[in-house]
Amino acid sequence: MSIRQYRPRNNRRRGISANQSFGLILLFALTVSFQITYPLVSGNTLRYVTIFFVISGALLMLAHSFLSYGFKYFAIFGSTTFIFSLLVEILGSKTGWPFGTYAYDDSLGFKIAGVPIIVPLAWIMMAHPVLIAARKTIPSWAFLYGGAGLMVWDLFLDPQMVAVGKWEWDVVGPHVPFQPEIPLSNTAGWLFAGMGLMALLNLILPKERRKIGVNSTIPDLFLAWTLFSYVVGNLFFFDRPGVAIFAGLAFAIWIAPYLFVISFGKPDLLK
Repeated sequence: MSIRQYRPRNNRRRGISANQSFGLILLFALTVSFQITYPLVSGNTLRYVTIFFVISGALLMLAHSFLSYGFKYFAIFGSTTFIFSLLVEILGSKTGWPFGTYAYDDSLGFKIAGVPIIVPLAWIMMAHPVLIAARKTIPSWAFLYGGAGLMVWDLFLDPQMVAVGKWEWDVVGPHVPFQPEIPLSNTAGWLFAGMGLMALLNLILPKERRKIGVNSTIPDLFLAWTLFSYVVGNLFFFDRPGVAIFAGLAFAIWIAPYLFVISFGKPDLLK
């Protein structure tokens, strides 16, 4: 009989530690503070607030993915989302497909093939909480639910960024309701591109095997904050009540099944 020294494995089944949770909360608070500041500033300050908001939001989601799911998940999610979104944005800005014809302003900073580096970071910021919601809500149709989530988020994002000159559209044909500066093709493009990214991530990322899944409080709060902040911003700061109502209703309809699942459990219909 041999005697071996037992060293417990450093697995993540016990969840995030108290110190790690505190760090995530601080990073979440920093991200929220940048977005709160957004409607209160202008000029060059607004430019930096926009950039720092996206960077801190992307770091928040990358940190959560690493601490909750481990290095493999973090590395695959971050690299895949960055490369996929960058290629889609390069294709879109060069050819007009799948979003329509648009061009980025130089104020968003360093570019790769005409696409500001901050744009793929914005995809990372939103793709992580949306993928968690999709996998929990309708695992078999995660690509569709997740793609719809990215699409309804963009109903808020695009009019806000166009209003401050971060990018500009050549609108041909029908436009998004209450957004005459945004072509309807952009919404369709976001749905199809979003479904592609969600399908890819859902295929290659490790599945959650634990009976009690990873704590998703931070991503969930971020989704709730996204809905709340954009509705309030468009109603009281940007003078866009149509955007607030239309995009807010679309986002609320999208998130409702997820809120039901995390509150009451998954009904047989969604299993």
